[in-house]
Amino acid sequence: MDIIADPHALKRRLRAQEGRIGFVPTMGALHAGHLSLVDEAKQRSDFVVASIFVNPKQFGPNEDLDRYPRDLEGDAKLLAERGCDLVFAPTADVVYPPGFSTLVRVDHVTEGLCGAHRPGHFDGVTTIVLCLFEIVRPDVAVFGEKDYQQLATIRTMARDLFLDVEIVGGPIVREPDGLAMSSRNRYLSADEHHRALALHRALFAARDHRRETADKPTLLATARTILTEAGVDPEYLELRDATTLAEVEDASGPTVMLVAARVGATRLIDNVRIDP
Repeated sequence: MDIIADPHALKRRLRAQEGRIGFVPTMGALHAGHLSLVDEAKQRSDFVVASIFVNPKQFGPNEDLDRYPRDLEGDAKLLAERGCDLVFAPTADVVYPPGFSTLVRVDHVTEGLCGAHRPGHFDGVTTIVLCLFEIVRPDVAVFGEKDYQQLATIRTMARDLFLDVEIVGGPIVREPDGLAMSSRNRYLSADEHHRALALHRALFAARDHRRETADKPTLLATARTILTEAGVDPEYLELRDATTLAEVEDASGPTVMLVAARVGATRLIDNVRIDP
């Protein structure tokens, strides 16, 4: 498996590639959730490219850019074992050379939720994803559903800009105890990990309660009670339309419940679909 850092070299390499190209963008620090996206890409394409790039433009000034885990050698080994064909691993100065002045912004779907708590985050996401799409020119790109608002944002960008790429969401992969897999889980102490389990328990309890009621305040209260009992104060806990992420009156249609919370110093997100 080749590792290429130069965008122009990668474009030349892929220009000669036959068949459908699948693409899995990542920031590295890979876990089973990322590898499941590679599996999905392999099923939908003939040649799979993964990118590893810790994108500075999607980190705020007080976020964890400097300490975000990096292990290119280990990540490349995992990708090779999973059957990935090529890794694109550029440096920040190559992606954003002096004079870089382009910003890609998607409105509406980025409002609220993580967009409210991480100003500029999604502008950084859409900018780098569009750059990567232009370099790789994939037929299909796979993103994890754990970052639900990110996935909705990228789908909106692809639709609005008539991008010739299929956007696929990969299901959340959870640890045996139910915690959604995340590169940031490694920051958690044993006690914090235990408290973080309240996130998925709260969401699943609300989903199960949907069998009895579609009332939005009741479903949110069900989830919030579990978070409160665990000592977890969410940044947000919301019920939104499953496709547009617009506000909803109740859970009578396809919806998604989303949560973000800091457990210790670690910010975690999770979600669950709540369908009729």
